[in-house]
Amino acid sequence: MLVSRTLAGSARVSVKCPQAFRRYASAAPTAAFAGKKGSNGKYTVTLIPGDGIGPEISQSIKDIYVAANVPIEWEEVSVAPILKAGKTAIPDVAINSVKKNTVALKGPLATPIGKGHVSLNLTLRRTFNLFANVRPCVSIKGFKTPYDDVNTVLIRENTEGEYSGIEHEVVDGVVQSIKLITWDASNVSRAMHSLCSVVWQEACHSCAQGYIMKMSDGMFLSACRQVSKEFPISLMMKTCLIVFASRLCKTRSRILTVSW
Repeated sequence: MLVSRTLAGSARVSVKCPQAFRRYASAAPTAAFAGKKGSNGKYTVTLIPGDGIGPEISQSIKDIYVAANVPIEWEEVSVAPILKAGKTAIPDVAINSVKKNTVALKGPLATPIGKGHVSLNLTLRRTFNLFANVRPCVSIKGFKTPYDDVNTVLIRENTEGEYSGIEHEVVDGVVQSIKLITWDASNVSRAMHSLCSVVWQEACHSCAQGYIMKMSDGMFLSACRQVSKEFPISLMMKTCLIVFASRLCKTRSRILTVSW
């Protein structure tokens, strides 16, 4: 898995968690990582420094890990884009490194605006089928912010929907962007239910624009309902993203949000 807050298809889904519960991980193992230490007593982890401030913050992370005596040896690789059959791709060296080590840490990657190669972030997601991007947001004691007592997690669908990057020019001056949703998009719902069942053990709230995009988001909502039957927690459906987002702003705390 890539540790850029990403797990290895649409709606917004939220879960309430107990107020006293302020962690985003349990003491139990949460990933299928079964790596072994090398002869030097360390685990090997792929490091993708990235662009811009990426190399600088990557070095800071390495310094922190050294200071904390974390048994990790970094295998640094570049994901500078290459073309394969006319499509943007990641070098085989980087792909093989991630597959071998299972865990990778990624810095920010530059994305051309309105031109140039396909986003490397999107390319990484497609290459390793990283369908769920987990983004926790929690208030830190001692740091004053406009909103207090924030405790949310956004799990965003990474491989489908509007961010699939499927677009083309129909005729001069007319561009078409395709929102692709397949039944496999239910994977993100299953990931959310698994997390909520083990960690939060609370009801889920699913929200999509099904009242406008009846076929695409409607199919995802149907998938969510079916997936929910596999878990002991209840699922409540919402159909308006704006209303749901407003609720999040008002409630702020004790909400786990899983989204497209």
